[in-house]
Amino acid sequence: QRDTQMSMNMGGAGKGMNPLELLSKLPRKLPGTLLASVLGLFANFKGLSLNSNAGQGVGPMGLAPAHAAAWPPAKTAQKRVMFLLSDTGGGHKASAKAIKGALDILYPGKFTCEIEDMWTDHGKWPYNQMVPGYQWLARYKVGNWMWKLLYQTSQIPPNRWLTGQLAHAANGEAFEAYMRAYAPDIVVSVHPLCQDVPLRILDRMGGGTRKVPFVTVVTDLGSASTLWFHKKVDKCCVPGDVCEKIALRKGLKPHQIKKHGLPVRQGFWEAGNRRQTSALTKTKLGLQLVPTVLVMGGGDGVGPMQAIAANVGEKLGALEGKYQMIVVCGKNEQVAKSIKAAVWPSNINVVVKGFVSNMDDWMVAADLMVTKAGPGTIAEAAIVGLPCMLSGFLPGQEEGNVPYVINNGYGDFSRDPKKISAKVTEWLADAQVVSTMSEAASAIGATHARATKEIAREIAELVDL
Repeated sequence: QRDTQMSMNMGGAGKGMNPLELLSKLPRKLPGTLLASVLGLFANFKGLSLNSNAGQGVGPMGLAPAHAAAWPPAKTAQKRVMFLLSDTGGGHKASAKAIKGALDILYPGKFTCEIEDMWTDHGKWPYNQMVPGYQWLARYKVGNWMWKLLYQTSQIPPNRWLTGQLAHAANGEAFEAYMRAYAPDIVVSVHPLCQDVPLRILDRMGGGTRKVPFVTVVTDLGSASTLWFHKKVDKCCVPGDVCEKIALRKGLKPHQIKKHGLPVRQGFWEAGNRRQTSALTKTKLGLQLVPTVLVMGGGDGVGPMQAIAANVGEKLGALEGKYQMIVVCGKNEQVAKSIKAAVWPSNINVVVKGFVSNMDDWMVAADLMVTKAGPGTIAEAAIVGLPCMLSGFLPGQEEGNVPYVINNGYGDFSRDPKKISAKVTEWLADAQVVSTMSEAASAIGATHARATKEIAREIAELVDL
């Protein structure tokens, strides 16, 4: 009963809501909820078949969850940090790794960290299929439409409560076995689906009252799912004003909310002044010293990158002078192969890369970027003063990132490859426009550059370091 009440309060159902009031809200929302559930299962089947082994019985260090008790290293004086996530998109794991890196640098030898995709490694079907399902939803237009339905229904309080109950019933036992085995000194969530169930488990581990500190680090930027915001966390680190307002609206107290910016990869922490060394970075990467546009689609290489690259190449080919286009395809090997095989105008140097670990270098080398509206990418672009032409966004949590870029003066948006290429060539033809947008980006980038270390300090404070 206590867990049920906690979930209802967290979900925004309202104080004092009884079961009859809850049921009264279900009929008008139920058709959409059921439809979204069916579509979600379909997406999981499309993303990964039932015969795949991914996520089936494999836990940390390659051990099955059933043997989790034999897995954790011996307890030492180091504080144990458990980062919880679902690896849906590259930003969640990247944020966890960045914060871990900051802890290692600021407090050497004081922490040991575990970064865990709790749903894939310990969840039951279909929960352990979130990653391939999400990848399919993010890659295709019909998938984007289905994701929008799923996202919108997840924001409805009765549906949020019901899905939370189901998730806990199906996965709570396995999650609890893992969390007890690792025995964390602090838990850090970097995913919107890693609040409710872990907090319930920590309550039980504490004999009814949670003793382990819990921090949420919101990795969305211009908008965010309400699932991020749980009133029982110790601290909720948000990247800016928009997420702060959502947190307050969901019932968090001002003292719980810490506004630090978005955590970014280590290469960007001190990258704010590197725009002036763009030529040196081009030379280091073996690039030509000519105006350069960077085209990318996130770690999974989603979006119409091939069409965008073709249109940008055609437009730049019609201009006088030499130009350069870098296309970072992430994990999308098919697109990388096609772009490499294409014939390009003689005045354009085209460089095609797969997944890269030194994105800070490639951003510094570029004069402007075409990318989907992923929060981490546009925050990192702001740090290095890189203007952005946004080519798409995932409905729901990424929608607010478009006005974030436009209103802060460092980019524009279009889904049309022809309009994108026209805007890119317009910008590259006017060095003053690019310089103005670069300055606007840098003005907000400093906050994000500091964020990772500030979040690490918040974590350390909760374990008395």
